[in-house]
Amino acid sequence: MLDPIYLLNQIDEIMYFPILIIIMASAGLYFTLRTRGVQIRLFRESLRLILEPSHDENSVSSLQAMLVSTASRVGTGNIIGVSTAICLGGPGAVFWMWLMCIIGASSAFIESTLAQVFKQKDHHGHAYGGPAYYIEHGLNMPKIAALFCIFLIATYAVGFNMLCSFNLQSTFMDYPFYNSTTPIIIGAILAILTAYCLFGGGKRIIKITGTVVPFMGFAYVGVALIIILLNYQNIPAMFSLILKNAFDFQSIFGGVAGSCMVYGIKRGLFSNEAGVGSAPNASASANVSHPAKQGLVQTLSVYIDTLLLCTATALMCLSTGVAPSPIVSGAPYVQMSISTVFGVAGPIFITVAMVLFAFTTLIGNLYYVDNALIFLNGKTMPSKRFMKLFNIAASLIVFVGAIIPMDAAWAMADITMGGMTLINLPVCMLLGKIAFDCLKDYETQKKEGKNPVFKATDVGFSEEELDFWK
Repeated sequence: MLDPIYLLNQIDEIMYFPILIIIMASAGLYFTLRTRGVQIRLFRESLRLILEPSHDENSVSSLQAMLVSTASRVGTGNIIGVSTAICLGGPGAVFWMWLMCIIGASSAFIESTLAQVFKQKDHHGHAYGGPAYYIEHGLNMPKIAALFCIFLIATYAVGFNMLCSFNLQSTFMDYPFYNSTTPIIIGAILAILTAYCLFGGGKRIIKITGTVVPFMGFAYVGVALIIILLNYQNIPAMFSLILKNAFDFQSIFGGVAGSCMVYGIKRGLFSNEAGVGSAPNASASANVSHPAKQGLVQTLSVYIDTLLLCTATALMCLSTGVAPSPIVSGAPYVQMSISTVFGVAGPIFITVAMVLFAFTTLIGNLYYVDNALIFLNGKTMPSKRFMKLFNIAASLIVFVGAIIPMDAAWAMADITMGGMTLINLPVCMLLGKIAFDCLKDYETQKKEGKNPVFKATDVGFSEEELDFWK
């Protein structure tokens, strides 16, 4: 009888090497070249825009939309995902994570700009949208848009949330009280908390993520910096190890799916989600005067996730000199590393951080799912009864995630995320000219000393064609 976990792992391996790696690299390089490196060239402008207030106090600001997408990006992958990549793929995985982050940030700009261009307006005048809407209205492919929504629901309500729940309970494995019932207890508590927030509505989600994400990120980076600085003598050897392993061709191509390159790219994509098609769902809700503004802001979210938080985990662990190996893959490697400086308090801090990371990830993920459900329901919110049942099911999935095997959790998340990416990135390439024209229009207005304001006619559309920008 065929082992289902083995089957999931085989699908995962084939999907990422070579299919997704080629598509991600090609799309990222194409967008980087066509925008002349917008993700680097306009970095300072992105920082300025993040504090630009919304035109309407009752609408979502650019910063709020970015925090929602960051809440989904920032999660257990920043700790467990990075540890897994280093322990199974080697220290060189960190370099490939960095490289794909910088290249992928251009994909994040394109997808979020397109989400703004094709966003819709509800009866309250608020904006909503995402890849399903630019697929439907930009390419006139409603069936592909619906398929994307199905993958999105499978990814965020099932794959990612099961993995998130598993990763959280795995941080308790080294505690003396951990036994066969511990995952059940943790899963139940997490499911109850998730249900509570889901029944509180979308505004509560934005409020919670807006409060918790910055605190969580700063505290984690601060602890990582302390450890790195206390091990300053190991820093040169650490970077030498990363680069040597990254360009060790036996390490890159050895074992194909188990190479540092593949692990770095897979775990980097899982963490920052650049090009996956998730962030545009939050980006579309922002009230900005020009689509390119939100595109630029979303590049920062990718950097915060990978260059700041993932790097904090990687350098914190490698600087301590604790040897990575498959045996300590995941939470144990991070906990062993931090305990070299903070003793028994270190693993406790990681557990607390994981609880916060996991919580914001779960809530941010399910915020995205709402958009997909609305699209599949004929652009209207499903009935209250359906949403209650769905929220209960989503909470139960969180419970199940805590008790499934590790391989199944990672493979499910990778496969569903890969399906989203295989739809979204080719669509972004087909619609890329619209985003390029938006960027050109934005920069032209900036040079003229204006606060850029978008008009549909500036990118070749009539006013009637773009719902929100009439």
